[in-house]
Amino acid sequence: MSYRAFKRVDRLVALAVLGAVGLSWFVLVGFDAFTIFVGELNDVGHGTYTLAKAASYTLLTVPRRLYEMFGYAALIGGLLGLGGLAGTGELTALRAAGMSKLRICASVVLTLVLLTAIVVVIGETVAPWGDQSAKALSLAAKSKDITLGKGGSIWAREGDTVVNAGSGRTRPAGDMAAVDLSRVRVFEFDKEGRLLTLSVAARAEHLQGKWTLFDVRRTEFGEASANSTQQAEMHWDSKMDPDLLALSIVKLDYLNLVDLARNITYLERNGQDARGFREAYWSRLFYPVNVLVLAFCALPFAFGALRSGGLSKRLFLGIVLAIGFYFLQRAVVSMGNVYGLPPGVSNALPPLLLIAMASAYFRRFA
Repeated sequence: MSYRAFKRVDRLVALAVLGAVGLSWFVLVGFDAFTIFVGELNDVGHGTYTLAKAASYTLLTVPRRLYEMFGYAALIGGLLGLGGLAGTGELTALRAAGMSKLRICASVVLTLVLLTAIVVVIGETVAPWGDQSAKALSLAAKSKDITLGKGGSIWAREGDTVVNAGSGRTRPAGDMAAVDLSRVRVFEFDKEGRLLTLSVAARAEHLQGKWTLFDVRRTEFGEASANSTQQAEMHWDSKMDPDLLALSIVKLDYLNLVDLARNITYLERNGQDARGFREAYWSRLFYPVNVLVLAFCALPFAFGALRSGGLSKRLFLGIVLAIGFYFLQRAVVSMGNVYGLPPGVSNALPPLLLIAMASAYFRRFA
């Protein structure tokens, strides 16, 4: 086949795949967003949370949902696109013209590379901003005392006390859930608005109904003086609702790489556990690799005579592969944590395994 013919083939495959991916993406994101909107309707009427704000909340989270659902849309769309070509006999014609399965799959992956690049940009810019804006909108309507700042930082007010935390997370603690805040500053004011004390802590923990500050430097301000003391641990007499704070915490998966790297650096510098942030960081780094490898390895299911099972069978097998890959990745990452493997190595093993399996298939059947 000539170079011009190759370009026409790439265009044919690209149009088929783009249409199928776009349709799959729209359906998946639309269904997910509708489900979230229905859930938000339960909170309408709390504070100043209205139906319009519930709709705005849902729309602001759409960029993140586009990012999260793209991997599934790429997999399903790739299979549907090639399946459509198979249904019209064009896939058979391409094979008869001398194009290998590997070459056809490469055309699909090349198309997905461009889409993946766009999605990664969305995931690092618009998606984190949208999710944090959605949480800020929801919190501002439901509570006047908690809001979100840039990069997922938390601001909370309790009477004459104002609290700022650089980041937060929830974690299981036996039968209960603990709330951890990092880079904590507690400002205490008098009735006239004058600053009385400033407590700066590496972290704060709410566990068993009590707040505790760790690595605290507390400064008390007088009329013309300031006195600072240092404590490794200090009880914090606060009535702040940990459940409401938990709602304000931006999930690690929703932070961009810059914010994750900043939190990792801070936690490691202060001798704290940064494992969760490292896992989220490497997971985001490998996101485009996982999407492309999974789509490429699922495409062989689109080949074969339609009478041997049809597109529905191959689509089902492809979805099973996606689900299997998800659990495989989670299992490998968890085992890596147990055995002390670097997160980068743990995240690299599943796609490498799929690449090896796909290479064996193409060597045998392409």
